Amino acid sequence: MVTMATHVITGAGSGIGAAVARRLHARGDELVLHARDAGRAKELAAEFPGARTLVGDLADPDRLSWAFSHQSLPDRVDSLLHVAGVVDLGTVGELTPKAWHHQLNVNLVAPAELTRHFLPQLRLSQGHVLFVNSGAGLNAHAEWSAYAASKHGLKALADSLRHEEHAHGVRVTSVYPGRTASPMQAKVRQQEGKEYDPAKWIDPESVATTIVMALDLPRDAEVNDLTVRPGR
Repeated sequence: MVTMATHVITGAGSGIGAAVARRLHARGDELVLHARDAGRAKELAAEFPGARTLVGDLADPDRLSWAFSHQSLPDRVDSLLHVAGVVDLGTVGELTPKAWHHQLNVNLVAPAELTRHFLPQLRLSQGHVLFVNSGAGLNAHAEWSAYAASKHGLKALADSLRHEEHAHGVRVTSVYPGRTASPMQAKVRQQEGKEYDPAKWIDPESVATTIVMALDLPRDAEVNDLTVRPGR
């Protein structure tokens, strides 16, 4: 009997996360979809029949351990895909500690905590941890300080994890998409006071293609860092 891979995915409700989840679901892989609350979990379960859900608020990473202790975690995990993220633009002179904490918690601390929880299963399967980072994780621009700081930190997390887990056979990939047509991008354009035209940006399906490629790469190779930029 062929054992299908099991993927834990955050951010599967929209954008890149939804595109990746659709690809993996269509080919029959097992999905464990993270949701921030029970209502969202119900929506994801309806959208992806047969998928399991895992509830916990990424904005409150201190309570993720407690939330997971009351749920059944998968015994096998072949990949952990960190796709969820939040963005709030503002100058350093304007951003409050609340805005900083929210972006750092969701974009950096929660992925670290989720990874900590699933490392035992990932080591057993010699699995894959994939972080959807951002162009802002490589270069910071005006009004992007908090978001870029969280994504620069995410790069550091991935790089450290790669060195730490190499001996266990765990692969670690960071993907750095440019602007992608998604609800997050619509919010960014609104914050910038500019029109949102999804035709100008990368299709989430294109980013999903690169992610699935990295997951499916034969074991003799590993994609460390993958930058994806708009082609038009």
